[in-house]
Amino acid sequence: CEVPMTALLTGLASLLVFGGVVLVHELGHFMAARHCGIHVEEFSIGFGPRLWSKTKNGTTYSIRLLPLGGYNLFSTPPPEDDDEAEEGEIPPKPPRKTALFPLAVSGQKFEEATAGQRFFVTLCGALMNFVLGVVVLLVLVLSQGRLGSTTIADFSDGAKSAETLQTGDTILQVDGKPCWTIYTLADVFDGTEKTHTMKVLRGGEVVTLPAVTVGPTLNEDGSVSYATDFRVAAQKLSVHSVAVVTGEMFRYYSGAILGGFWQLATGQVGVEELSGPIGTATTIGQAMQYGWQDVFSLLALITINIGIFNLLPIPALDGCKLIFLLIEAIFGRAAPQKLQMVVNTAGMVLLLWLMVLVTMQDLTRFL
Repeated sequence: CEVPMTALLTGLASLLVFGGVVLVHELGHFMAARHCGIHVEEFSIGFGPRLWSKTKNGTTYSIRLLPLGGYNLFSTPPPEDDDEAEEGEIPPKPPRKTALFPLAVSGQKFEEATAGQRFFVTLCGALMNFVLGVVVLLVLVLSQGRLGSTTIADFSDGAKSAETLQTGDTILQVDGKPCWTIYTLADVFDGTEKTHTMKVLRGGEVVTLPAVTVGPTLNEDGSVSYATDFRVAAQKLSVHSVAVVTGEMFRYYSGAILGGFWQLATGQVGVEELSGPIGTATTIGQAMQYGWQDVFSLLALITINIGIFNLLPIPALDGCKLIFLLIEAIFGRAAPQKLQMVVNTAGMVLLLWLMVLVTMQDLTRFL
């Protein structure tokens, strides 16, 4: 009975994580569209058969069977050859050239909005993913009670860094890179023995140390326990420390994600290293065994990942649409509709193929 219950909890947690990330992303598009006076026909979480729906103020809100995505369905443009309006028909409103944030919803079609408004609507999906990531990281930081600083508290036995550094030194720079929090230190020390140039605050004075050798702390079996042979002191929570650490965590997660995309694009890692929904759900299940903080950390990673991925200039993603809208704003006219359809269709086929591929890899890896 334990195994089915664990699988049920994993499935529920995965549904909440995926659903939450998708909901926030689509809510970003929806809210921006409403602010720009653009009518939304349907706001849907999931794809496939409709499980539930409700229509309010001209918009249908629906939940569909497959929760691995969502969409906002905007009004379709009127036929170009329909020159004569039927008797009594209200003519369509002209494109709005006013403020980006009108206070009232006018019900204009997406195609009637300015390029700037459509750019804003398209961008807000990823922006909301980033907002969710910051909020989740903020909760994690506040839950810690104390935060790691860059002030040295003690050294491991036989630490080589103790030959140059002193207890109480506050590390300001490592190899010219400013160090604000423990997450910055995690970037510069990778668990191998290296010699660095450091600037530290010692006794109220900034001291430059040209050759500081820092090695890892090892376990009895020779494995790496900590990336450094020194420990840093804790600091109490404050508005400044919480803001700085939250920002550093966001930068750390974003940098890791961008680095992964770069390695994939340059061939340093293969497609076989990717995980799909099944792999991600398995990872969520593993995180649940360690507590809610690990699940939240994974949620932050996923939502930031989705935000960055959607901004990549890949056909069918928001990033490619933003490029088309930027071209329209610069040159005053949109790219040919046929070209946009061909590019986005090709991108959709590629993404579906990639989804099938990583799902098959997940099945092979975990079943």
